[in-house]
Amino acid sequence: MQKELREQFNKNFTAEKYAAYLEKLDRFHPGAIEFRIAETPVFIPKDFTKKMLQACEDIIDVIVDDKFKQLTENAIPKKLIVPNENNYSDFIAFDFGICENENGELVPQLIEMQGFPTLFAFQIYHSELTRTYANVPDNYDSYLNGFTKESYLQFLKKIIIDNTPTENVILLEVFPEKQKTRVDFYFTEDILGIKTVCITKLIPKGNKLFYINDGREVQINKIYNRIIFDDLHQQKDIGKIIDITQPWDVEWIPHPNWFYRISKYTLPLIHNPYVPKTYFLHEIKELPKDLENYVLKPLFSFAGMGVVIDVTLSDIEKINDPENWILQHKVKYADIIQTPDGAAKAEIRLFYFRDKDSKRPIAAHNLARLSKGKMIGTRYNQDKTWVGGSIAFFEKL
Repeated sequence: MQKELREQFNKNFTAEKYAAYLEKLDRFHPGAIEFRIAETPVFIPKDFTKKMLQACEDIIDVIVDDKFKQLTENAIPKKLIVPNENNYSDFIAFDFGICENENGELVPQLIEMQGFPTLFAFQIYHSELTRTYANVPDNYDSYLNGFTKESYLQFLKKIIIDNTPTENVILLEVFPEKQKTRVDFYFTEDILGIKTVCITKLIPKGNKLFYINDGREVQINKIYNRIIFDDLHQQKDIGKIIDITQPWDVEWIPHPNWFYRISKYTLPLIHNPYVPKTYFLHEIKELPKDLENYVLKPLFSFAGMGVVIDVTLSDIEKINDPENWILQHKVKYADIIQTPDGAAKAEIRLFYFRDKDSKRPIAAHNLARLSKGKMIGTRYNQDKTWVGGSIAFFEKL
């Protein structure tokens, strides 16, 4: 987005430098990065960063309001409500598309948000290597609000571990070795010293949970939860597993209910120029006549499944559960990243953390994703270059 930095990076880019960069990333955990790493970072000017952060603060105002839980009581599918929910989400991720408004100006537009973790550990090393690879100027940083690698790590450890012995804290996933994001699990183990455990390996005893660590049965006090229920329910041949909705004597980080409370379900509650107008489908009394300018999204889906980009009346008429869908005004992604074989679109995911001593979540770090397809994601970018996972560097405020 910063013309001078883009031109300088593209001028200095070589396939050999990119290959060496990928090799260094892979060296930490060989073969674990299954998603594509983009050739370039994204350079964000300070005025654009301010707009994203202000939008997030407006959204957080809604989330921390005393009425928020009441407003989102129907967000959680009844059969998936987990007991012992705390009063806030430890993590929130906000996804902003870099878009064009009707005047051709670049503006952020919130695409989605989630009260759930993302690549918090991997991005520490990804951003560190990318800074060197891309020769990023000193007045640009991937961290926000003055965070550094050291303070970011400290904050992450406080949220997930705090004073609990590390062997009593686990990262929970379903078949973690098969997940495309598994590299982040390995980096989490590196920085926190905790083990990654598959849900099929949990041992229930009364209302307590245990796992096997170095041949010993160890009680679990805290679960760093990486299981997405939508993913869990798509698994085949999973066998018998614990019922997560039982009142287990564990602390969830974040609590699974927040995955649903802070999600697409929250979007109709937000009113901000950088949040596209969004409506619960069953509450729309008269459908817009320009449906082609809207996107139809299921409230409960995994990795963008079920999204209808080019909406027609027949698409809506086929839906028999409109209370589980939203209609969102379509945004126009900007072809903003100039590359040797055509411009790429970009999304920025801002990481927000909150610990027990904080009143509000705070922005700490980020990831970026580049695309040349209709949507962001691997399935829309097959056989394309200068797309995939990346990192944004923000001009310091």
